[in-house]
Amino acid sequence: MAAGLDRLTDREREVLALVGTGLSSEDTARRLVVSPLTGKTHVSRAMVKLGARDRAQLVVLAYETGLVRPGWLGWPARPRHG
Repeated sequence: MAAGLDRLTDREREVLALVGTGLSSEDTARRLVVSPLTGKTHVSRAMVKLGARDRAQLVVLAYETGLVRPGWLGWPARPRHG
C-alpha cells in the first residue's frame, strides 16, 4: 500500500479517510460510533505510524495516496440530535 498505509489498521485507514475529508475529531468519532477519546486515539496512532506531525499532513497523505479525492464526502451524514 502507498506511503505506509499498510502499517495502519483498517480502522485507522477509515479514520484517515474521514480526517482527509476535513471532519473534526468529534464528527469522526460520531461517524465511527465511538467515544471522542477513542476517535482521537485512532488519529494519534495513525499520525505516529505515518510520521505525520499534524492533522494537515494526514489530509495531504489521504489525498496523495488516493484514499480520498476532491468532492468525496465519505459515509452518509447522520442526523444530529439535540
